[in-house]
Amino acid sequence: MTVNEDSFTNWKTREEIAESMIPIIGKLHRERDVTILLHSRSLVNKSVVSILKTHRFARQIAGEELSVTETLPFLQALTTLDLGPSQIDIGMLAATYKTDDRGLPVEEFTAEAVAGATGSGRIERREPRDVVLYGFGRIGRLVARLLIEKTGSGNGLRLRAIVVRRGGDQDIVKRASLLRRDSIHGQFQGTITVDEANSTILANGNEIKVIYANDPSEVDYTAYGIKNAILIDNTGKWRDREGLSKHLRPGVEKVVLTAPGKGDVPNIVHGVNHDTIKPDDQILSCASCTTNAIVPPLKAMAEEYGVLRGHVETVHSFTNDQNLLDNYHKADRRGRSAPLNMVITETGAASAVAKALPELKAPITGSSIRVPVPDVSIAILSLRLGRETTREEVLDYLRNVSLTSPLKRQIDFTTAPDAVSSDFIGSRHASIVDAGATKVDGDSAILYLWYDNEFGYSCQVVRVVQHVSGVEYPTYPAPAV
Repeated sequence: MTVNEDSFTNWKTREEIAESMIPIIGKLHRERDVTILLHSRSLVNKSVVSILKTHRFARQIAGEELSVTETLPFLQALTTLDLGPSQIDIGMLAATYKTDDRGLPVEEFTAEAVAGATGSGRIERREPRDVVLYGFGRIGRLVARLLIEKTGSGNGLRLRAIVVRRGGDQDIVKRASLLRRDSIHGQFQGTITVDEANSTILANGNEIKVIYANDPSEVDYTAYGIKNAILIDNTGKWRDREGLSKHLRPGVEKVVLTAPGKGDVPNIVHGVNHDTIKPDDQILSCASCTTNAIVPPLKAMAEEYGVLRGHVETVHSFTNDQNLLDNYHKADRRGRSAPLNMVITETGAASAVAKALPELKAPITGSSIRVPVPDVSIAILSLRLGRETTREEVLDYLRNVSLTSPLKRQIDFTTAPDAVSSDFIGSRHASIVDAGATKVDGDSAILYLWYDNEFGYSCQVVRVVQHVSGVEYPTYPAPAV
């Protein structure tokens, strides 16, 4: 047999194994609220090829691909356990098993590693938590996709309604079409049916009421059977406590804003300060996409090296706030054609750092340039560190942070020599460290951080909502602290 035939046979074998993993992953998710991860990447509803590609990502751990033959035994071992709601990383199980010198069988090692998800200490299933989307624009539709994807067994977050202003004839049909097809993020994964008579969108079995209102004061959510809901305002129209409090109507318990909050509204970056949310906090902000991109790496660098000062320059994709062609705009420069120009503008991300990371006393400045791409931005973070270091040390540290630390859901890492912005469309991380572009000279470090300012940010929003709703389940094995 030739080498090529050997490679092809190996590929087909791995395909078969990955195919056998899909029903196990699906059953654990639907029946037990268990999400199977591979180095913080979900394997739920993934194709055979996607599972194999995710395993290939493990090359960044030890320079070699993680094989499905290594992870399948751990997945099979999980099916023998009485698991409660949790997230279980079979990539980390395989990695830690390799370094364990006790010679335990896979089944025994797995049971020990996920012990917190079994027995009397496990989390019990909760009643589903109602979610309402106020506004249905770029972020609103992506958050809707994520909520529908994460419905699982129906015991987590459940999207019950969207609130919009009526846009004219066939309004609901057109909104459903925008949910179904997206020029950047592709087709919706599933089926969507519209019931115009009842003003309802049915997406993968989720019945979503479309409520028409011009102002929050017009809606009584209990009339639609909605109770104790978390409302996600993605309009950005109200950003202070007084304005956002308008949403606290019958049926709504908490309000989460998908824009930087003003005044005393807490700005939350999941992974960094979400644990500061108090049970009685009713109004929260998820800050901006850029704040979410820079704060986790800032926190990581400050903890290891100290940060004395910093500057962030964001090269940001254009947004709906800008004009397609030159026209009047209340802000400077933003009236000029977005797809034809680079546009210098301001960003509040640098000042927002103080809200999300108050322990960082270093002054951080920032500015922004909007550029003619529809999605994915890059933040260039220039730091003066508290001690001298080397490029190799910084990259090793950040790579480990992205793989094993509590920030691994926020920070990703790439060594691809020809990576460009479109490669990161659909990334679920808040930011991705570009190893090839990183520069370090003594106590000076410049990090290049890619981020999908639409989808990656939407993932951060959903994580905050999961946390405040109590359905953010623990991950096993526990990340290194």
